[in-house]
Amino acid sequence: RLVWVQVWDGSALRAEGVQQRESYLKVAAPRGTIFDRDGNEMAITVPATSIYANPKAVVDAQATAHLLGQMLGFDVEREAELASKLSDRSQSFVYVQRFVDDSVAEAILALNLAGVNGVTEPKRVQVAGGLARNVIGRTDPFGDGAAGLELQYDKVLRGVEGTVVREVNNAGRTLPGGSKVIESARPGTDLVLTIDRSMQYQVEQALLQRVGELSAKGGHAIVMDVATGEVLSIASAERTEAGLVQISSGNLAAVEAHEPGSVAKIFSVAATLDKGVATPSSVYQVPGVFVFDEGTKFEYKIKDAYPHDLEPMTLHDILVKSSNIGTMMAATEIGVEGLHDYLQAFGFGRSTGLGYPGESSGSLRDADELRGSEKATITYGYGFASTSLQLVSAVNAVANNGVFVAPRLVRATIDDKGVYWESPLGETRRVVSEQTARTMTGILTDVVCLGTATRAQVSGISVAGKTGTGYKTQDNGTYVTEDGTRAYFATFVGYLPANNPRVTILVSIDEPNPSSRDRFGGTAAAPVFAALAKVAIQELSIEPGDGDRGCVK
Repeated sequence: RLVWVQVWDGSALRAEGVQQRESYLKVAAPRGTIFDRDGNEMAITVPATSIYANPKAVVDAQATAHLLGQMLGFDVEREAELASKLSDRSQSFVYVQRFVDDSVAEAILALNLAGVNGVTEPKRVQVAGGLARNVIGRTDPFGDGAAGLELQYDKVLRGVEGTVVREVNNAGRTLPGGSKVIESARPGTDLVLTIDRSMQYQVEQALLQRVGELSAKGGHAIVMDVATGEVLSIASAERTEAGLVQISSGNLAAVEAHEPGSVAKIFSVAATLDKGVATPSSVYQVPGVFVFDEGTKFEYKIKDAYPHDLEPMTLHDILVKSSNIGTMMAATEIGVEGLHDYLQAFGFGRSTGLGYPGESSGSLRDADELRGSEKATITYGYGFASTSLQLVSAVNAVANNGVFVAPRLVRATIDDKGVYWESPLGETRRVVSEQTARTMTGILTDVVCLGTATRAQVSGISVAGKTGTGYKTQDNGTYVTEDGTRAYFATFVGYLPANNPRVTILVSIDEPNPSSRDRFGGTAAAPVFAALAKVAIQELSIEPGDGDRGCVK
């Protein structure tokens, strides 16, 4: 019998003995920290206690599950699930609860329950009350990226797991000196964001306040560095079913698309100027109403924002007064194919290149798919859709002397050896000439000083920008509900200082009170722009150029 046990069955019995007394644990690597652009922590990993069990060492699975369930606040269903796991003697390791409160963990471990133990694991925590959570995203209960940048950069953030073997007694308790590291965990790579934490906080608060004031459905705000495309702040607010206004956990400014409305007139006028078919002083005879396919079932009537008879307007005045019909007449000179090419170059109908999870490319149909009045409405912001991130990036191309620069959210990475690696700039391309961009800036400055965006003015510094009040499509496929009301998407996008732009800022308010006078881009969104412009001026130490006194002549 001795020969049989030691020789013939020796290997199998020795392996079974090792399995009974040794428990292998995967040790999660410390997840990389996420910093703002100035090195302030945004998401960190902290040690937390997780409770686990070795079912092979648990004496009474039902009683143990009941006691643990009471201490951890489990419901009946979850307690039964735990009892089932503890009864499975084929397992040597199961989680009871991860990341348990320290005081509760101490109380559980003090009971010395057979087969129950604790392990210290890294827990993901967002600092500053979840600031910029819409960008950072979240991890799942096992520490893997589940949304946002945590998901997009999960492979570099998570690091490499380690392995520890623990030698335990017949009660499942670790023997003194019975633990050894088989393979050390390698920490994950840190991310340095383009986000400015202080600016992000102020943008979020301003957006929350305005959405609340206007009884709106939600809103977006973005602050972008003109030269680099770095997103200094990006926030979305939403109203819950209970009527509370909160910062969205999703990056809605990058994933939701809307028709841009009159902000799109920037691109139509810029294309017309860039093609050389008109100048700011070119005059058009603009009617107050224009009818497509009159007398047919396809009849469609276009009106200007304010009633007027046939009126001569320069291209400059068309943009300053935000004339739909005037914009249509000017853009018609380059043709729908020509305008479509410019819209694509400005970034519409394509991804920004950010690679953000769930990011929308918006929609821009091919030119040959447009029919009838669609060829006209696309000139002033209907018939295609963009995200707020696409829209601010397109306007930023005008601010950046006609060069589009792709937006970015990650400024650098820091590897486990502490080496700082700068992220490359995104794609750049020229969209319009420098001369066209300068001419557009002059007109857009007058939009703020003399036109529809006077509430976007900032004392002592020039601002260039454009309002947009888009109608939202209703369930019936039109822009008007059955009871004759409309829903608005009010936007202002601008940049400053106009003569040497540093930042481009977008503010959109989604469905402000339709009966309020503050439902338009110039009244709902422009005042928030002015407030955020002051934040940017202070945080970035922006100063006006020589002779720049803003709208004071």
